[in-house]
Amino acid sequence: MQYIIPFPGFGNEIFTLDLGWFAFTLRWYALAYIIGIIIGYRIVLRAVRTPRLWRDEVAPMTPDLVEAFITWAIIGIILGGRLGFVMFYQPAYYLQNPAEILQVWNGGMSFHGGFMGVVIAGLIFCKKHSIKMLPFGDLMAMAAPMGLLLGRLANFNSAELWGRPSTLPWAVIFPGTAAQDCAGVIGLCARHPSQLYEAAMEGLILGAVILFLAWRRDWLKKPGQLMGLFIAGYGISRFIVEFFRQADALFITATNPMGYVMQFGDFGITKGQQLSLPMIAIGIAFIIIARKRT
Repeated sequence: MQYIIPFPGFGNEIFTLDLGWFAFTLRWYALAYIIGIIIGYRIVLRAVRTPRLWRDEVAPMTPDLVEAFITWAIIGIILGGRLGFVMFYQPAYYLQNPAEILQVWNGGMSFHGGFMGVVIAGLIFCKKHSIKMLPFGDLMAMAAPMGLLLGRLANFNSAELWGRPSTLPWAVIFPGTAAQDCAGVIGLCARHPSQLYEAAMEGLILGAVILFLAWRRDWLKKPGQLMGLFIAGYGISRFIVEFFRQADALFITATNPMGYVMQFGDFGITKGQQLSLPMIAIGIAFIIIARKRT
């Protein structure tokens, strides 16, 4: 007998305020972004107010600049995440429908794109305010995992980015398309809750390791270490989870049911793994260089 878990979703919307002339809807995604940014802000703020964490007990930026960067980060996340999805996953569709590119409320965000958006925003911000980039990157690495954790929980609640079919006891029956895709493979279409795997690996575990190394092992005193750990840690986590996550429908065909973008015999890698490999290499390089610097 297969034990399965029914989908415990709460719907996409928390509440809607309709005044006739004005309507406002708060969605779980938006709440995840808001809470993630607030918690990340508090973590970074506490770090810059703790001199013992830094080389020569001098933080790379002031609390006022931390607050000022929030707006930059939000713009980088939204624009980068959306444009990354457009370029990495559905470029042909959006070339034919350019008016939909900025319609973020219709879904479609890429972490890799959002990451690049924040990187670009950070580089411009550091240049504008004469902030050293590597310590700044370490601060962003401390803030990011909480946002990932909450974002993946929102993915789970929205029944999207689900996993591959599974017979494990904790497999979940997702509604809608997930059940239709799986018809005939497993009777009740139970799938890996890959969103929760990502929340645990990219958010909870990686975040706990980064904070422990920052506060207990003086990793902030060698600029670039924590940033490298976050980049490599995310890449490794995402690469592993892709073995359990359903590939994007864009890459699935009758001859390529696993959705591989590169295939070597019976083995292949998905688009998410392809984008994660450079992150792993870059992150490890940052750690090695940071540890060799005096």
